[in-house]
Parts: sequence; structure tokens; C-alpha cells
Amino acid sequence: MKPLKIELLLAIFCLFSVYQIKAQPPAGDWGIGIQFGEPSGLTLKKYNPGAMSFDALLAWDLDDFFFINVHGLWHKNLNASPNFNFFYGPGAFVGFIERNRRFDGDDEVRLGISGSFGLNYFVDRFEIYLQVTPRLAVIESTDADVGGGLELGFIFE
Repeated sequence: MKPLKIELLLAIFCLFSVYQIKAQPPAGDWGIGIQFGEPSGLTLKKYNPGAMSFDALLAWDLDDFFFINVHGLWHKNLNASPNFNFFYGPGAFVGFIERNRRFDGDDEVRLGISGSFGLNYFVDRFEIYLQVTPRLAVIESTDADVGGGLELGFIFE
């Protein structure tokens, strides 16, 4: 097994072994986490249960690109558990792609609209979620793409 997979499984085990369970975070709480997927990066969330919450993904590959994706999200509780939610919402993204290591103007900027939907689960001050993010680039060229991943996050006041 690759080291990243072992670390991911260990993190999931630790999150599920926490004994205190809490429903959605109160309005005004923030979350920070790591998303593993396409793309992988850091996430930042502002929770606002009952209204639109916000999330941002900052992803990069030090050699090739930098990517920001921002969404407004609504959370709908699933009756199976007060900690288990479906979320969805609109968003936008901007990506900067470096075509080669020289600064010769060959770089590309992608700008477009996106959506996000998935499932999340709260365990004490932690959130685990799986999401799918369809994207439609409208600038520099028109292109459709689907991303998403698994996120592990910590919630703080």
C-alpha cells in the first residue's frame, strides 16, 4: 500500500473512533481541511446552517497549475442521522496553468462556472465528505470537466 493510502485510512479510522457526535456546526463556525481527489488541495469553509454556507478549495501543483474553486452550499439533513447531510450549490473557479517553465506568455487562464454536490458526515469537530464538482470553463476556451474527492476537515469557532 502506498504511504498516502495508509495515512488516509488512519485518518478516517481516527475520525470515526471519536466518541462524541455532533450535528452540523453552529452558524459562524469555520472549517479547514484537506481534499484528496481531482484536484487535491486545502479547503476552507464558513458554516451557516439553515442558509447558504460557503466553501473554497485552493489546489496547486508547484510545477504546473494553481486553482481556486468557490461554492455556496445548502445542506439538507438526511433522516437517517442528524450528522449525515446532502449538500449542493453553485460556484465558480479560476485556474492558472503554466505550459512550460519559461515565462514566455504561453500560460493559460481558465475561468468558469461549477457546481458541487455530495454527502458529508460530522463527528464532533470533524467533517468527512465526498463530493462531485462538474465544471464548465468559459474563458480561455470552452471545456467541460468533472472533479471532486474526499475531504477531511476540522471545525473551529
